[in-house]
Amino acid sequence: MSADTPVISGASVVKLARGVRLHEDPVRGQMVLLAPERAMALDDIAVAIVQALDGKRSLDRIADDFAAKFDAPAAEIAGDVRAFAHELAIRRLLEIVE
Repeated sequence: MSADTPVISGASVVKLARGVRLHEDPVRGQMVLLAPERAMALDDIAVAIVQALDGKRSLDRIADDFAAKFDAPAAEIAGDVRAFAHELAIRRLLEIVE
């Protein structure tokens, strides 16, 4: 792991970075994450995760909430949420609050 790689854990509290927003692309009929000079297409699961990144709840808390809501394995969801958040952080689309 390089010095530039953000450290994301289940205890991390994150939110979208300044200038990054969720946007519905009517031409493609899908949601995208827009950032200065870039865009990232999102599936429904990614949209749900992005909408949950409120800068108040930890990633583990978000995963627990999803596990309860969708009656799914908490450990699997937690891994997926952390991996997605890590990818967004690498792309500088997230801000780590705590």
